[in-house]
Amino acid sequence: MTRDTATIAAVGPKIDTGRPTVRAATSADAEGITRLRSEHVLSAPMTDPWIQQCAIELAPRLTPAGDARAFVIDAPDGELAACALALIQPVLPAPTYPRGLAARVHVVATHPAVRRRGYARAVVSALLDHLSRVEHVTLYEVHAGAEAAPLYREFGFTGSAESMRMTRLEEPSAPCGQRSSSARTEHYAETVLKATAWACVYFTDEDDRPLQLHSVYSPAHPWQLVGGTMDPGERPWETAVRECQEETGLTPVGPPRLLAAVYGLPGGGWPYSTLGCVFDGGRLTAAQIRGIVLRPDEHDEVRVLPLTEWEALMPPEDLTRLKAVAEARRTGAAAYVDWEWATE
Repeated sequence: MTRDTATIAAVGPKIDTGRPTVRAATSADAEGITRLRSEHVLSAPMTDPWIQQCAIELAPRLTPAGDARAFVIDAPDGELAACALALIQPVLPAPTYPRGLAARVHVVATHPAVRRRGYARAVVSALLDHLSRVEHVTLYEVHAGAEAAPLYREFGFTGSAESMRMTRLEEPSAPCGQRSSSARTEHYAETVLKATAWACVYFTDEDDRPLQLHSVYSPAHPWQLVGGTMDPGERPWETAVRECQEETGLTPVGPPRLLAAVYGLPGGGWPYSTLGCVFDGGRLTAAQIRGIVLRPDEHDEVRVLPLTEWEALMPPEDLTRLKAVAEARRTGAAAYVDWEWATE
């Protein structure tokens, strides 16, 4: 793909200080990062099949569970003007990297039309700050060309351009056996169970028939309650309200009434356990159901059916959960549900 140089040269917007706007990359940026690497880093550009293969490989690694972290600057045409990508890897701990984490700066690329504007400096700075403050990486490596070496030296890298290293300690390291209380707490936190939290809202029509949304991205779990994954800082009811507004345009009315707590072990390609809350959204009128506005990137249909008719449309584990929620609504006693990932 060849970019319009004139368009990319006008990259913006800028913040008040005149610096470009930098954001954390997501899985959706995998192809853009791969193309920048292919066109402006590698000695010979890759073919489109190779670009697609690399993008497929990179996308899941750019998630919180993956080992890749990147920061990018957008061009107004939707492509990327600059990127910095690092890969995190475990190493044996030492006094200068007590957590045993290292990061290799793997790709730093800027489109030629917007070079000499500080874009590389901006994305590398954001990347290193994130790795240090959020990921707690203290050992860094980069293989840089002679032209880029001065930039990395400004950040603290030393050595020849072909093999530069840097350590960024979070705090003075204590001798073995003399960890601070905060270090002990953080070490313990790294060993305990990690789980993804979510919250949903259970709606029915006025005849108590469950309402569900048809997913466009999950063939194994095609019919879903209204809801989704919690954002950092949210409480479950806040997540349920936000997700409901985003997915349907409806706003649940509190106070929250819990119908079920649902727990699932890792599976379906997801590395963490899941823990969710299902809240009662009440009964919707026919007019309210007709007025639901779906997000086409998540759901493409709203359906209301009796429980007996949902059975043919859902995997057994999802139907068990739906029945438990319906029974909790009927009896007023909250349910506990052990849930399993469906087999694709």
